[in-house]
Amino acid sequence: MTSTTRLTVAQALVRFLSAQYTERDGTRHRLIGATWGIFGHGNVAGIGQALVEYGDVMPYHQGRNEQAMVHAAVGYARQSGRLSTHAVTTSIGPGATNLVTGAALATINHLPVLLLPGDVFAAHPSDPVLQQLEVPYAGDVSVNDCLRPVSRYFDRITRPEALIPSALQAMRVLTDPVETGAVTLALPQDVQAEAYDWPEEFFAERTWVVRRPGADPTELAEAVRAIRGARRPLLVAGGGVHHSRAEEALAEFAAVTRIPVASTQAGKGSLRFDHPQDVGGVGHTGTATADELARTADLVIGVGTRYTDFTTASGTLFAHPDVRFLNLNIAPYDGHKLAGMPLIADARSGLMELTAALDMHAYRVGASYVAEYTEDKERWEQRVDACYEADEPDVRPTQPQVLGVLDTLVDESDVIINAAGSLPGDLHKLWRARSRDQYHLEYGYSCMGYEIPAAIGVKLAAPERRVWALVGDGTYLMMPTEIVTAVQEGVAIKVLLVQNHGYASIGGLSEETGAERFGTAYRHRAADGTFTGAPLPVDLAANAASLGMRVLRAKTVSDLREALAEARDADTPTCVYVETQTADTVSGPPPAQAWWDVPVAETATRPSAVKARELYERHVSTRRRHLRRSNRS
Repeated sequence: MTSTTRLTVAQALVRFLSAQYTERDGTRHRLIGATWGIFGHGNVAGIGQALVEYGDVMPYHQGRNEQAMVHAAVGYARQSGRLSTHAVTTSIGPGATNLVTGAALATINHLPVLLLPGDVFAAHPSDPVLQQLEVPYAGDVSVNDCLRPVSRYFDRITRPEALIPSALQAMRVLTDPVETGAVTLALPQDVQAEAYDWPEEFFAERTWVVRRPGADPTELAEAVRAIRGARRPLLVAGGGVHHSRAEEALAEFAAVTRIPVASTQAGKGSLRFDHPQDVGGVGHTGTATADELARTADLVIGVGTRYTDFTTASGTLFAHPDVRFLNLNIAPYDGHKLAGMPLIADARSGLMELTAALDMHAYRVGASYVAEYTEDKERWEQRVDACYEADEPDVRPTQPQVLGVLDTLVDESDVIINAAGSLPGDLHKLWRARSRDQYHLEYGYSCMGYEIPAAIGVKLAAPERRVWALVGDGTYLMMPTEIVTAVQEGVAIKVLLVQNHGYASIGGLSEETGAERFGTAYRHRAADGTFTGAPLPVDLAANAASLGMRVLRAKTVSDLREALAEARDADTPTCVYVETQTADTVSGPPPAQAWWDVPVAETATRPSAVKARELYERHVSTRRRHLRRSNRS
């Protein structure tokens, strides 16, 4: 007879989660390392009580904003190589809907997170309850259904016994390198507290093996032929290289073949910046070196990339008339993009197989090609030096000079986190990544407010690392709340807060598209009704201090150097606040090296918009659809 244990649904779920593990390459990891939560009437007596009951096996972190809790879990998951993550529990109503943005970010970036939102009564003893959405045509819809399109798996647990198959399916999706993303188990508040006789086998330790599938022999042979036939191949490293921990395999592939390696935002750091074959970021925010190689490449080898519009310059970058694409990706969906030749495999496994096969044929790209990109790379590094250079140490720095000062202080143990604004463009072009996980850019969703909570998650996953959240004023105002969490938990993150009085990135884009920076500056209204008056008297440094963070103010380049050095050595949460100057009179970042499609008004009377439309049409005319597939040999 099967032995059973009588527990509530919430207690059973917490106990089940504490016994789940992943394994890859012979190393075992706990899958759900902790649970984040904010409690309300929809989860306090269920999951909340269960976390008290099983506090010895399930650590708990107190959050301040539900979206931020998801960001923290995602940061933890990325730093853990997708082998561990956190769960997030919320009440019903606003708590649940606040999860949507974080869920979308996790799913778009293929990063696992388990969401446990409370839900309205399954038994409907009295409708409507507080915060319940009433849908006249469907009695089984709640606000949690907003999470369906942004979840890789969704279920509503309306009976206790339904938890068993759903919990197992949730773990399967979280640990699947192809399907992983946000997983949602909606938990009606009455069901959470309901008791059931659970089979003991449900609580047994389970190890979910994270697969490393190799390439199909036929696809591998075709890939080798395609590479051997290319004269100007370029490899584009995406986030899949990091997820697979394929950095060493990529370095070996590049050293053997001498094929240059460009990187997407998610893939930057796949090679160290000083690796001979690393040519920097590619696409709209890429380097001149990488983008010129992309324009002339006859074979683009995409490894673990989704080919977003920033990477392809909205279909205008890969301009060689006979360019072909070879896509090494664990996901068939991505492997077939751009009419490419698919090589469906784990990034590390596939690269190792390609390297062995090409080495056997003694394949190398031509010496003239190597000399070309090596010289171009050296020229680009000189441009980076010029951007970082601060000839006058006693003046306010530009944003690139802020990065330049930080660049002189960090080593490979530091982690740099950013997601939105003007910083991603500067970082992708300029930052010199020193280790595989130093460069942590969330640019799949480019979510303002990600940086501070994600830094907490990264620091929890790697407490020995120095973790920096690089935040502009616009992003800071979106979500500073988890500073309180960092202070409460003693998580010694470093926040570099850059004040430039507005949405700098969108301001520039607005100007380029004929919208004249409308609504992008943080300034008082002028007499003409526009936001062109004096800067707002908002003291973000004082705000951070009021939340409990130690704050160091820097007015000049010299001040900044001292403050960043002091913050780097700090063992408590520390913020460095600096106000930047514009690049009007000093060296700013290099302009975009490739286009990005943001439609411009087709009809307008203002000269700025008319001019912008003319330029837009010229760019659009260069776009191409890559439809021609390589012939099979």
